[in-house]
Amino acid sequence: MFQFFQLLPTLTVAENVMLPMDFARKIPIGERRDRALQLLERVGVRDQADKMPATLSDGQQQRAAIARALANDPPVLLADEPTGNLDSTTADAVLGLFDDLNADGRTIVVVTHERDIRAIVGREVTLMDGRVVADERGSARVPA
Repeated sequence: MFQFFQLLPTLTVAENVMLPMDFARKIPIGERRDRALQLLERVGVRDQADKMPATLSDGQQQRAAIARALANDPPVLLADEPTGNLDSTTADAVLGLFDDLNADGRTIVVVTHERDIRAIVGREVTLMDGRVVADERGSARVPA
């Protein structure tokens, strides 16, 4: 998942979510739209499915990008500055969604400069000048 969403502007939001399914071919063709709609529902933008990405707010685009990242049910989600260009309310909602996804068993790796994420992480690795300077367990749920 990218900081700037990378949704294709000529595809609807649902089509953007279905695109990875087309490439991976893990989801049968007849089930792809339903899966896309379910994922968009999960991230709270189901009502935007047939709109073009440019008509959505940044927060809605980020949620659509999260749905797209989940399209093929990956065990790990990689997120590069996922809240970097969002307002604080929307950023909190995205982090809450990550927390829910993690509670469902998905591993989420977030690269960020934002320290507010500490409240929900299970592990925090701090890098400085390309080197690990700290590796700590967070206060959030941590599997044994």
